[in-house]
Amino acid sequence: MTGRLKAFGAFWYDFVVGDDWRVALGVVLALAVTYGISQTSVPAWWLVPSAVAVLLPFSLWRAVHRSRG
Repeated sequence: MTGRLKAFGAFWYDFVVGDDWRVALGVVLALAVTYGISQTSVPAWWLVPSAVAVLLPFSLWRAVHRSRG
């Protein structure tokens, strides 16, 4: 039973975090800040797309430099 629980946890970790924990953390932070902003009268729809626009090139840059080294 422990092996199955460990495999289940490893699947979800790999599914959510994947190759770069920094991007996963950035997405979680963007969602948390979006929630915080949504509780005010300020529109919050723009935050997650902006975070993706910043995180995607960062992730690609890291992947390219990692494969060259």
